[in-house]
Amino acid sequence: MSAGMLYGGDEIGALVFDGGHYSLRVGYAQEDTPKAEIPAVVGIGEDANGMAVLEGEAMEVDEKKPDPSSINQSNKKYYIDTTSLCVPRQGVEVASYMKECMIDDWDVFEKVLDYSYKKIIQSESEFHPVLMSEAPWNVRLKREKLTELMFEKYSVPAFFLVKNAVLAAFANGRSTGLVVDSGATHTTAVPVLDGYVLGQAIVKSPLGGDYISMQCTKYLEENDVDLSPSYMVSGKEAVKEREKPRWTKRRNLPEVTRSWHNYMVRKVVQDYQATALQVLETPFDDKIVANIPTVHYEFPTGYNQDFGAERFRIPEALFDPSMVRGNTMLGVSHIVTTSVGMCDVDVRPSLYGSVVITGGNSLHQVQNNTILMT
Repeated sequence: MSAGMLYGGDEIGALVFDGGHYSLRVGYAQEDTPKAEIPAVVGIGEDANGMAVLEGEAMEVDEKKPDPSSINQSNKKYYIDTTSLCVPRQGVEVASYMKECMIDDWDVFEKVLDYSYKKIIQSESEFHPVLMSEAPWNVRLKREKLTELMFEKYSVPAFFLVKNAVLAAFANGRSTGLVVDSGATHTTAVPVLDGYVLGQAIVKSPLGGDYISMQCTKYLEENDVDLSPSYMVSGKEAVKEREKPRWTKRRNLPEVTRSWHNYMVRKVVQDYQATALQVLETPFDDKIVANIPTVHYEFPTGYNQDFGAERFRIPEALFDPSMVRGNTMLGVSHIVTTSVGMCDVDVRPSLYGSVVITGGNSLHQVQNNTILMT
């Protein structure tokens, strides 16, 4: 929808906001990649001056355009984006504005949009039409509230909400296909037919990047790996493989909150996850894994180790959940077959013949044929 003007072509600076539970991607529609990827969590602390402040490279609210949402939050200070968020500060809590891939905390989300326009786009919002992605199960009430926000607060000339599964299909040159989206909180199979999502056939599983991170944390803690984040480390000594790390703790650290510390520990685990983990192109087999070279990884404390079979076994739970004791959730292959099975029989060949893999959790070198081979 638009405010009465017609837009088309590459001459307009249309913006794209692609949000997820892990991050928000912001950029121009004409470009191949986003200009920035902002974490979907924000640091929230108390401001001693009694002013509502956004901080991302020392950013403050524009006094010429006061934010109405700050009336009841005049003592809050917001730390947005990685550079500002990862600095240890006393009393700063980390909170996400997303829940089930839908916007849940609108006040925090507005602060992120303010930061995006002022620090990333560096332009007034009324000059740029906006395309924003949404989860296929987003509810009408949230769509209406988001549309109202974009027109009334940001005065955008045009605004369009589109299902992220449809965007993923179009990005791969397909109007019909099965979009398998493996993100932070869940993995979904979403059938798309002629540019429309078949909502009744969407299948979700809570197996996602956060689940893999949880399994990584469990494995590392069982093996007594020190997961102290880099903000705690003042210095470290070189040690041999699997030798206990020798490091000194940074002095005069502020009293950080548990939520912020846990966020920094999670970043350590996610870095290990992105560096070491890999999925086989065939179902997990100890004999095959034994012949694959190990990967060396060093943690912020200096502890280092070569990782072999475990770096394949952990993500294999996405495809074979029974590898984790007590896990009865659907694996990726069952999600796919269940979703396609809920569609009309005439559509199924087109869906199976056009599977699109997307989502941050799919970056673990997952091959498309792995899905149908498990």
